[in-house]
Amino acid sequence: MTKVAKKELHSVFWRSFALQGAFNFERMQNIGYAYSMVPIIKKLYKNKEEQAQALDRHLEIFNTTPQMVPLILGISTAMEEENANNPSFDEQSINAVKASLMGPLAGIGDSIFWGTLRVIAAGIGVSLAKQGSIFGPILFLIIFNVPNFLLRIFGLKMGYQVGVNSLDRIQKEGLMDKIMSVATIIGLAVVGGMVATMLDITTPLEWSSSGAEIVVQDILDEIMPKMLPLIFTLILFKLIKKVSVTKLTIGIIVFGVAMHALSIL
Repeated sequence: MTKVAKKELHSVFWRSFALQGAFNFERMQNIGYAYSMVPIIKKLYKNKEEQAQALDRHLEIFNTTPQMVPLILGISTAMEEENANNPSFDEQSINAVKASLMGPLAGIGDSIFWGTLRVIAAGIGVSLAKQGSIFGPILFLIIFNVPNFLLRIFGLKMGYQVGVNSLDRIQKEGLMDKIMSVATIIGLAVVGGMVATMLDITTPLEWSSSGAEIVVQDILDEIMPKMLPLIFTLILFKLIKKVSVTKLTIGIIVFGVAMHALSIL
């Protein structure tokens, strides 16, 4: 019985970082995925024809969040190992499982890494960078990449050990819904914090009444600090649903130029 060793799994792990090195619009990440599976295929199949068939299997269309790919690679490895040792194994199920995992894991991965973690890392990094600190970009890379590496390492290990039952286990225990819920809450909290700390919108309106100077911005700050950035964000959120992004962007630029011109006058 041929078994995959740690050496091959380590090779798959490092090769997975080249997933998008040959990204194409026909089959997307397929070449990178097949490249990652080469050490496994060479270990399990000694016949050149079988190796070619296995490579051809993994050249089917594939696309998901890169950080989630090692989990699927681990499952593919477990299935290829079973296929190499069990003549009655249905090799068509290997691609079927890959295709079924792409969508759900892309949804989870995009929400966690692009929608939440990158926003948190960028918010902290940009805040420090605006103060002239070199730790801004360094902290951004650390916050984003530590979870990235950990998920890749444990994802590959879990995918191989648990095999095709990995996603079923997550769904049965309700972990997927919990992960998505936590990611959404954190993402919204971070975006709200960025609106308050990084969006600087004030009004220059002021006048004198009975010898007293009335500053509108001071009144708004007493009612609710950062009220104007919040209102501006909510208006944009509402407009995005009704107006194209291109028109909205042009409108914001025109509005900004007009406000700047008025402030000069």
